[in-house]
This record gives sequence, C-alpha cells and structure tokens, in this order.
Amino acid sequence: MDGGLPGVVPGGRGGVPEGGTESGRVRTEPERHGARRESEPGSQGLPEVVSGVVRGVVVEVSGGRIVGVRHGVDAPPPGAVHLRGVTLPGLANAHSHAFHRALRGRTQRERGTFWTWRRQMYEVAARLTPDTYHALARAAYAEMALAGITCVGEFHYVHHQPGGRPYDAPNAMGEALIAAAADAGIRITLLDTCYLRGGFAAPLEGPQLRFGDRDAHAWADRAASLKGAGHARVGAAVHSVRAVPEGEIGVVSGWARERGAPLHFHLSEQVAENEGCLAASGRTPAALLESHGALGPFATAVHATHLTPEDITLLGGSGTGVCMCPTTERDLADGIGPARVLADAGAPLSLGSDSNAVVDLFEEARGVELDERLATRERGHWLAAGLLRGATSGGHAALGWHEAGRIAVGAPADLVTVTLDSVRTAGAPLDALVETVVFAATAADVREVICDGRHIVHEGRHLLTGDVPSALTTAINHLT
Repeated sequence: MDGGLPGVVPGGRGGVPEGGTESGRVRTEPERHGARRESEPGSQGLPEVVSGVVRGVVVEVSGGRIVGVRHGVDAPPPGAVHLRGVTLPGLANAHSHAFHRALRGRTQRERGTFWTWRRQMYEVAARLTPDTYHALARAAYAEMALAGITCVGEFHYVHHQPGGRPYDAPNAMGEALIAAAADAGIRITLLDTCYLRGGFAAPLEGPQLRFGDRDAHAWADRAASLKGAGHARVGAAVHSVRAVPEGEIGVVSGWARERGAPLHFHLSEQVAENEGCLAASGRTPAALLESHGALGPFATAVHATHLTPEDITLLGGSGTGVCMCPTTERDLADGIGPARVLADAGAPLSLGSDSNAVVDLFEEARGVELDERLATRERGHWLAAGLLRGATSGGHAALGWHEAGRIAVGAPADLVTVTLDSVRTAGAPLDALVETVVFAATAADVREVICDGRHIVHEGRHLLTGDVPSALTTAINHLT
C-alpha cells in the first residue's frame, strides 16, 4: 500500500524565513486503502497526504534544520525566501557510481552487453587519481544538485593505486568523494565497498586490482579509519556475491551492524550472476546473503532484477530495502525488477541513478511504474505519491539519514522547487500536482534547491560551482 507523502507545497504566495515555502489552504486526498487525513491551520508539520498539496506554508529554518512549519499563511513574512513552484523535500539518490559519468554517450556506440560495457568502465577506472576523481565527482554531484538531489549514496570501490598498492593515505579516493560532495553542497553516504575477487573462483586482474583489499578484515580495518562529517556518513557495501567470497560476507555485514551503518549490495542484476552463485554455493544470491546476516532493515539490495519467489519472501520478510535504477537497468538491458511485488512483500523502495547515464530522479521514479506497465500490460502499479516517497524519505532512509526527506520540524532543511511554467508542467491542475511532478517533470524543471538550510541552486543555476557543464567537460576530458 502506498502511504503518505512527506510534504508537497504548491507555489503562489508565502515564504520562508531563512529558507522555506508557501501558499493558501490545506488539502488532502484519501489514501489507497486508508482514511482521509486533515491538518488544522497553524499546526507544526504538514498533513500526511497521498496525492495532494498543502498551500500557504511557511517553513522556518535555523542551523540547517526545520524549526517551524506553518500553513494557512496568506503572504510571505518579511525577509522570507519565496520559492515559486511546487516545493518538495530534497531528493535522495540512493545508488551512484560517480566516475561512470565519464561514460555517458561513449558506451552507446556499439551494441555490446553488460560485460562489454564493463570493460569500457574499467578503462576509466584505471585512469582515476584522487585529484581527477575529486574533480569529476564534484561536477557530477553539482549536476545532481541541479536535478534536486540533496543526498547521494556513493557505492565506492576504486580504493587503491593502479596495480592495487594502497595510497599513502589509504582512503584518499573515498576522502576525495566526501570532499567533492561538500564542494557541491550536498550530503553523502560513502558506501565503502568490499570487492575481493573478479568472479566466482576468479582473481582480481588488471584495473580490478584497484578495488581489492587483502581480505574482508583488511577491508574492515581500512573502512573503519574513514571519518564522517556533518554532511557525510559512512556505510558498507558488498559489491556482489560474485565479488566477495561466501566466507567473507559476514565480516562486512557484521561491520555494518556493529556501527548501525547502512549495508548495500548489487543483487541478481544479471542472470549469469544467479547461475554462477547456484553453481558455486547451491543457493541464490539472496539466500546466500541471508545466511551471512546481510539482510534486514539496515540493508538495501540494488537492482534485485532476477529473483525467485523465495528471494522476494526473504527480502520482504526481513525488511531489506530495494533500490531500483530504471535508466541504468534499461541502458544495460538488465531486465525489469519486480518492484511492486517486492514492496507488497515488505521491501521499501528507493531510487538511484547508478551509472549516471541519466541524472533525473523523476525519470527514475516514473520508470518504475512505466517499466512495470510494459512488463505486465497493466497500469497503476504505483501511485505517484509512493514513487515520490521512494525518491525522498525512502532514499534517505536507505542511506542512513532517517531524519531527512520530509518537510517537518526537526528534519534537515532540504527543499526542492519544481517550476510550474515549463512546457512540461504548464497547465497542471492543483489536484494533480504530484502526478505532474512524477510523470511529466524532468530535472530541467528544478529551479531552487536548499540543502541543510543553504541555498545551493537558484533559478536553475548552481551557486557554488558556477558553470557545471564546463566543469564536467574539463573533468571528463582528463579521463577519456
């Protein structure tokens, strides 16, 4: 069942002292299987809604946090920042490989497969240094900010120098990513990834040597020395069951459990992975991970494309989240994952841009529904509200920022305003603004972005990095 939205505000009148939003009346819609929920004017927090808006809202911000939410306000208070359009909580990109941004367009020149695409990706990975990685990630994260993303989950596995020798600072590459997110003005969960072999019974070789630590204990020692920051948290990842031997998986999952950190892993993205896992262990990847403590509410399976009914029961019954990345799954011809069935089984949805061939969480959100329509020839698997929640509070929860992704007192002041006067959103009815955002808007319609109370995008321009296209071009040219 799709639950309530974490807060949607239509533009018109209103304002935000130190950052906030606006308009004129409170209106809710009934939930799919639930009762109508209303909120009284002047209450501290937005009503829980499925497909609706709240008008006349002032969001009060102090120290990067929302300290007050008032609605039923006729005009912006003096000194308020007026956000014109539909204002949402900040979006969370739960799965990113920043350096893949350098591949955009280049991997479309031949037919190929996932595995030929991977060879091209390794060529870029081989050229990265801490400085070039920082420059590329800074530009890629700025592109994300322009798309309304205020938090990214970076699935990071390029740890060492070419050949596998550690840098003098063993986490130089991860620290470059944390610094890049700060420079772009967004938050990051660095998902430090354990990657120990090149496949079932295959050693690391060539560019893969940069990914590997001696064993999972060596990975854990290095990862433990990573330091978070106000904008950064550290989580763990098992790259995949093909990249981490069965006996090492429990070390990584235990590391995450002990720290209350998120744990992510690629799961059943390719049929070949399932076949290899069954041949090596007699179990599916999901069953193998479950046997080593890697499933649970702290964990997120990325892709989860080719699952058995038993796998779905394992993921849903354990509360393991699922991160869908439709634009990458299309690009790599992975297949269409059973997102609706997983959600109904108890697996919360989050969304990711993955290879960054496209950076647009609205496209990822509608892709979940539209791809299922193609697979089933039926409409209406997801309400727009449920998809938007996956892009906001669901994504933040998957990245360990449970307090974020909602417009409410105590939450980080993350606000994203989508214009209502583009050719894509013009004429949107007030009773279908959420549907317009999810099924029609694109990243190009984002006009304002506030992260932790700091205005980082204004009128579609990044305020911290300036010319983002130029920064991307320079960074990519250094690597290709």
